[in-house]
Amino acid sequence: MRKKNWRLVVFGFFLTAFAFGFYLFMLSIAQNSTDPVALMQTAGGAAGVVIGISFVMVIIGLIGKKV
Repeated sequence: MRKKNWRLVVFGFFLTAFAFGFYLFMLSIAQNSTDPVALMQTAGGAAGVVIGISFVMVIIGLIGKKV
């Protein structure tokens, strides 16, 4: 039997929400930027990395560890 690590699961979902919020915040700032395309490429890359890490955290947390 495996015990799920709920801290990892909850924190993974929190990071996903944070990454979406960061992306939307940067989307509102991009209008005032001198190069909005580069800004959104950077923000999208950073948000994508954070979402990928959080996805792995959720999967590992749901798999759990042996008891």
